Amino acid sequence: MRRLADTPVFSLGFRPFFLAGAGFAAIAVAIWVLWLYGRLPGAQPIGGMLAWHRHEMPFGFATAIIAGFLLTAVPNWTGRPGLKGWPLIGLFLLWLLARLAWLMPIPAGPLLVVQIPFLPLLAFLLGRDLVAARKRENYPILLMIALLAGCQLMTLSGLWTDDAGLQRRGVLAALWLVGALMSVIGGRVIPFFIQRGLNRPATPATNPWPTYVLLVSGLLAAVSFAAGLNDVPRRWLAALFLVISALHLLRLWRWHDRGIWRVPLLWSLYLAYAWLAVATLAMALWHAGLMSQQSLATHSLAVGGIGGLILAMIARVSLGHTGRMLQPSKAIIVGFALVLIAGVCRVLLVPFSSAGLAVSALFWCAAFGLFLTRYTGILLKPRV
Repeated sequence: MRRLADTPVFSLGFRPFFLAGAGFAAIAVAIWVLWLYGRLPGAQPIGGMLAWHRHEMPFGFATAIIAGFLLTAVPNWTGRPGLKGWPLIGLFLLWLLARLAWLMPIPAGPLLVVQIPFLPLLAFLLGRDLVAARKRENYPILLMIALLAGCQLMTLSGLWTDDAGLQRRGVLAALWLVGALMSVIGGRVIPFFIQRGLNRPATPATNPWPTYVLLVSGLLAAVSFAAGLNDVPRRWLAALFLVISALHLLRLWRWHDRGIWRVPLLWSLYLAYAWLAVATLAMALWHAGLMSQQSLATHSLAVGGIGGLILAMIARVSLGHTGRMLQPSKAIIVGFALVLIAGVCRVLLVPFSSAGLAVSALFWCAAFGLFLTRYTGILLKPRV
């Protein structure tokens, strides 16, 4: 048992969570689309397949990647040792048990209870180090993790009480909260990656107010979903989402450098972040009565934005933190393109073709499958 704790895969948080999160992304979407097209008969999980899909994409897939990233980044920010060995194994098993519980023939009560501890425990572990190191500038990230735990509790309460509306509000609030978290993390690391990747001189500090406004407005957007304010179009929410989209576009304009189009690890991040601007603009158009389907905005964020940013980020972080050259293989470059195309298909093809979901899911699964083929060995082996 001691050998397990000493293996490279449990030496730092990104290794087990990136590996399991990417694998779960491919498996969960494959299961969902097979069921949608009637190719997966048999018993459904508690609450039905829609409830499972709604819960597991933000609270299974996304939280695994968030945990892996933050458990790796916080030690760098604080100078304190990262979680490893048996404490890391315990946290990972808690996440894994919550995923497997949906497949077990257990009552609804134990199933729901086993979902709850992961995010509060993650917030405690991260907060312990951030508070000890007095890294107050990172406290908003702790707030977002705590709010994400609240969204999960809302979602599970809706499942327990058979309240589909409450469940939907919790999931959508979580999704937009993850988008806000991605904008916070992306705002910190993407310009740094561009500077380092292109050997550009350090840029002078920009006015922090647009970043603060983006953070607060992103949180307000998530709260508006939790409160059910996005059930009908509202003009003031159109203005809010338009402001968020404009701030995302301002960032993209400031970050742009022609050199990024030569570097896959940069254009993949840049194009994925652009989906955040697309998603918020789409929400503004829906609230203004200029777009018919709100779900197109939601999946712009989920597939193109969150999916694209996650794949690009885990590919870059995995190479850097295992001591390898920041040169992805041709296969993973194809994966970057596939996940972005999956977003395009989900948004533009689905309204016109019944095969749109299948095509989008195929590209999504292929993208994360390519990550697994190229990075499993990297994540399981010692640092170079």
